[in-house]
Amino acid sequence: MLVISLTFDAKAVRIVFRKLGRQIWALVLVYGPMSIAGWLTGRAFFGNGPLAAGQTLVGMLPTDVSAPLLVLLARGNVALAAVVNAVNTALSPFIIPFLFLWMTGIELNVPLASVVTELVLIVVVPTIVGVWLRTRFLVAVSRYDHAWPALGCALYLILLLAVVGPNASTILGYGWYALVIALAALVLNLIGYAVGMTAKIFADDRAELIAYLFTTSKKEFSIAAAFVAAYGLPSEIAVPAAFFAVIQMITSPIAAKLLAAGQPQAIVANVR
Repeated sequence: MLVISLTFDAKAVRIVFRKLGRQIWALVLVYGPMSIAGWLTGRAFFGNGPLAAGQTLVGMLPTDVSAPLLVLLARGNVALAAVVNAVNTALSPFIIPFLFLWMTGIELNVPLASVVTELVLIVVVPTIVGVWLRTRFLVAVSRYDHAWPALGCALYLILLLAVVGPNASTILGYGWYALVIALAALVLNLIGYAVGMTAKIFADDRAELIAYLFTTSKKEFSIAAAFVAAYGLPSEIAVPAAFFAVIQMITSPIAAKLLAAGQPQAIVANVR
């Protein structure tokens, strides 16, 4: 979040906040149809049980921290992606427990103070610091614009390994059934792209549409693992999130490359 926030300034953020409807639409897309899609794919592929609950949880997770990075690579509206990402992630502890209880009957006794503090430190604070640095030291920061995407990708790979690594033995233990779990993750990911495309109804331009596309299709898989560990849930509930992390790591760069093809080389940071 810090690295990607170095690509846009405070002016771009102010433009985003002046149009509250954009954030509301992002919240609706991330927590509405995607939560339903998670529940439906969970029931379709796994019936009931921990894997179905885990798939449901994946569907209602907030946007992955790497979404603005993919928007940057796709030459979309990075400022919009970063702001809506920070907001829907900060609100996730207040939304997910109620959605999860309603859809699965499993109660998450979330320690709001600690969870909110962690999310603020992980998402909100780095975003603010990055924007401040870009605004205050524009010339110095913009000098390295060519390097920020590569650095962001490297950091994202580290995060992916940190989440998938501890679940590697569980994933391998499923044998051929791992293909079923991976297919469920792929279907949910593709639904995310389709849901993101509905932003055409209200999106002003291509750059804004790209921001919504990755905001809805990418899920913050590490939160699922944190919920499972913190509340003593069956470890199997975190498995769909681990598979989804791998799937979105494969599909997102492909989508970004296709979207960037034929577009201007300049980084699109501001809201038009």
